[in-house]
Amino acid sequence: MPTWRRNGPTNVEKERRVKANAREYNEKFLYANNHIKTSKYNIFTFLPINLFEQFQRVANAYFVVLLILQLIPEISSLSWFTTIVPLVLVLVITAVKDASDDYFRHKSDQQVNNRQSQVLIRGSLQKEKWMNVRVGDIIKLENNQFVAADILLLCSSEPYGLCYIETAELDGETNLKVRQALSVTSDLGDVSKLMDFDGEVVCEPPNNKLDKFTGTLHWKDNKYSLDNENMLLRGCILRNTEWCFGMVIFAGLQTKLMQNCGRTKFKRTSIDKLMNTLVLWIFAFLICMGVILAIGNTIWETCIGRKFELFLPRDDFQSSAVFSGFLTFWSYIIILNTVVPISLYVSVEVLRLGHSFFINWDRKMYHSQTDTSAEARTTTLNEELGQVEFLFSDKTGTLTQNVMVFSKCSITGRTYGDVYDEFNEKVEITEKTACVDFSFNPLCDQGFKFYDCSLVEAVKREESAVQEFFRLLALCHTVMPEEKSEGKLEYQAQSPDEGALVTAARNFGFIFRARTPETITLCEMGRAVTYELLAILDFNN
Repeated sequence: MPTWRRNGPTNVEKERRVKANAREYNEKFLYANNHIKTSKYNIFTFLPINLFEQFQRVANAYFVVLLILQLIPEISSLSWFTTIVPLVLVLVITAVKDASDDYFRHKSDQQVNNRQSQVLIRGSLQKEKWMNVRVGDIIKLENNQFVAADILLLCSSEPYGLCYIETAELDGETNLKVRQALSVTSDLGDVSKLMDFDGEVVCEPPNNKLDKFTGTLHWKDNKYSLDNENMLLRGCILRNTEWCFGMVIFAGLQTKLMQNCGRTKFKRTSIDKLMNTLVLWIFAFLICMGVILAIGNTIWETCIGRKFELFLPRDDFQSSAVFSGFLTFWSYIIILNTVVPISLYVSVEVLRLGHSFFINWDRKMYHSQTDTSAEARTTTLNEELGQVEFLFSDKTGTLTQNVMVFSKCSITGRTYGDVYDEFNEKVEITEKTACVDFSFNPLCDQGFKFYDCSLVEAVKREESAVQEFFRLLALCHTVMPEEKSEGKLEYQAQSPDEGALVTAARNFGFIFRARTPETITLCEMGRAVTYELLAILDFNN
């Protein structure tokens, strides 16, 4: 049984136990289903939550207080109608904008929850919506499909239970990562074998650590250690793998992706904070004006006002000049309410909406290669974009769009890559500069361009240092090859640097063709050579 720790009003899970193909067993632990929700409101909570958020704006709260004061006839000199109409107008306009933003969140949630997944139920694969997937289910993924939940990889179409995933939604990296099933489950590629699989996983509770997982698989009276290399996380995409099967460990809001998302919060920009500060100063000025006028009224009532009591008699509660000044203070607060600019918030909302359209229409932000224009998904934070003063980047790929090209190299002290004319003068490389002819290599990459013919000649002369250089480029990497048709190779690299170097070696006659967990196969100048893989120095965080 899973262990739980009492923490206030709720129970905190300390250990998770999941049994394959046993929904009834897993359901008694009340694990989360695979339904997700990123929206802030529903039909019942929209009004109270949205009003609470709007009244965090000082001006809105002030006009509510003002409305209450106007309902008191002794101090009100203006109708309550003059305050409630602009206030309601402001609240409605802002509420419509917030509802529109949240509608798109609901739409996105619905689209994700209704994605189809193949689930192993009662001896056959059946299509189920993502939101109906449960912890302990065994699901089948096919190439280019999103992973529906955090699953333990059981087997795949690749040798040794390998599969390749893209983790762009998790860490922003478009390069492929390798995951591998346990050797004891890697041969469970048949539905009948998977139906008989009754392993139980004991692992850590749900958490937001994307690069860490610890657990143990109990199966056939044996224990097998599990780590992050055996897991496929929700949000990943299966690549270069025909199919794979996995067992759901975490679902829905308990997946690592959703644990990192957190709850949707009410965001207040620096402009909102500035307007709140300005309104507070204006309100302080209004209070000072009211106090000064109330003091003046008290003095006037004391010195002069008594002379009018003969033909303007006062009620008993109005006989005090101080009390008259107190009532006058609130009257002036009501009369001078236009000093507080409630329309300022409406003006800012309209400006934000206009700015979002300008972002969508900006031709300089259009990416022609992918036919993608900029899209302002919210009108809340647009003004923050204009306040960026410094841009810090952890690597150059953020600024270079991860495009790397093999340009020059130095082998045994000689530099290759520059172009010289007949007078041995260095020539600037332009689009009109003639490229090296790689027609001698049927497996070359047609998009690769190099301009120094001397390097190709050195390869053809079989200079040992040059050949060793390209042999190392073709061997020392973690690139994954995919041969879609005979002679048409595509490389999936963990970094654009690796992709550029391996592509260069390919064009100069040292073609990386295949890899297994133990070997790497090259085609060296038309000759197939297999090398033993001794170790991998992985590039990680």
